[in-house]
Amino acid sequence: QVQVVESGGGLVQPGGSLRLSCAASGTILGIDYMGWYRQAPAKEREMVAIYTGGRKTYYAESVKGRFTISGDNAKNTVYLQMNSLKPEDTAVYYCKAVQFSRNYWGQGTQVIVSS
Repeated sequence: QVQVVESGGGLVQPGGSLRLSCAASGTILGIDYMGWYRQAPAKEREMVAIYTGGRKTYYAESVKGRFTISGDNAKNTVYLQMNSLKPEDTAVYYCKAVQFSRNYWGQGTQVIVSS
């Protein structure tokens, strides 16, 4: 089993920054990739950013240039630096770890962008 735990959400004003952290633990045999997803009220969950074991990164168009995903493969952790936050970034942010094509989700962390 793999456990995934996120931290770092909160309330921030438009234009501000937040940094989310995610750590995977448990029976780690080889993480394929880890990523951040978000779900706003009444909307479907969407991919935000992905970090692969080969240190490749992928971003949703809506966050390119504002968000940066990074990771530490040795520690099975990923981070999401979010800058220039907008009200439309408000959502619950979930971290996912994929191992042998199985998805492991965290419980989510709330991000609210509001003045």
